[in-house]
Amino acid sequence: SNIKDYCPGKLDPTPGGVVGFDEPYELNATREMMEEMNIDLTDGKNTLTKLFTFPYQDEHVRVWGGMFEVVYHGSFSDIKMQPEEVSEVLRLSITDIRRIAKEDPNDWMPDGIHAINLYLQHRKDTAVKGRRLLKGYSGHLERYRIRPKPQVIFFDCDDCLYFDGWQVANKLTAKIEEWCTSKKNLPKGEAYQLYKKHGTALKGLLAEGHIDCEKEIDEYLRDVHDLPIHEHLKIDNELRDMILKIDPSIPKYIFTASVRDHAERCLRALGIEDLFVDIIDVKSCNLATKHSTESFEAAMKIAGVDDPESCIFLDDSRTNIEAARSVGWRSFLVGRIGRDCGAPITSEHAEHEINRIHDVPTVLPELFEHDSS
Repeated sequence: SNIKDYCPGKLDPTPGGVVGFDEPYELNATREMMEEMNIDLTDGKNTLTKLFTFPYQDEHVRVWGGMFEVVYHGSFSDIKMQPEEVSEVLRLSITDIRRIAKEDPNDWMPDGIHAINLYLQHRKDTAVKGRRLLKGYSGHLERYRIRPKPQVIFFDCDDCLYFDGWQVANKLTAKIEEWCTSKKNLPKGEAYQLYKKHGTALKGLLAEGHIDCEKEIDEYLRDVHDLPIHEHLKIDNELRDMILKIDPSIPKYIFTASVRDHAERCLRALGIEDLFVDIIDVKSCNLATKHSTESFEAAMKIAGVDDPESCIFLDDSRTNIEAARSVGWRSFLVGRIGRDCGAPITSEHAEHEINRIHDVPTVLPELFEHDSS
């Protein structure tokens, strides 16, 4: 109505009101539904479900809100609007509300439109079974916010884009072991100890003084990645079709702890070498491992992205997933069996977990919702 203090005369898509001092959100919602619409939420027929709380701010107000979903089982004729609060009623679908509000945004209550957009995002979040709404992100229900549109997708390469039972991984490990024992006379098993201590064997070789020049770094990376990838991997048309269906406006990168040449061979073998903007390899990150925040910061700089939450990260390593979350990336664990333990694995730092990369549409359906015309 025109007598309201906040945005008088505007269309409001959501009934509600101002919470009184020390008044619980649920009690306020129950009271407002009765006062504004004559809907009784205490009679056992209609239901009230709390969804989330959210911050909201514009040039007029700075507030916290509580969002509830009401299921009304009565007749439309029993709904009676409070004349002091409501001067006109329009019967519109949520689709109509969003369309009309986009055409004439000044006609609408801005906080109500914001709440509707949050509600629709929440419906998508809850529709993805198993999605974790992690604390510290916009999706957390205690501080629910509009999630930024993904600006970039980072795909790990080995044991993520493909899974061959760790055959390539085991051969890489064997070549690292061979290089350390034959080139540096290290005892058997030392390469693995360097990996566990420093994140990669190369970082360990550097940290403990076994390698001390750029030439040796290049030699090491060339030798340990010298594998006939085409003998192990084959064209994956299912993977190619899935990647092609992703919103083409979102750039896609390979983000790997290996070297560019190795990643290029893998992509060619899988038949997807033309689907990525670039390869961010270990040298691109100044040899930083994906166990550290430095590599993620370098990847964002290369991709030209400032907002960590706009980054989607797909990787098979729980340690990498945890590091990605520490910088604010939305991270997804690919592969639920651990290489070292052979048992099921999980990560509390992952927004979701999938068995294989082809399952991305089931946990990130928003990547595939775009105008293909």
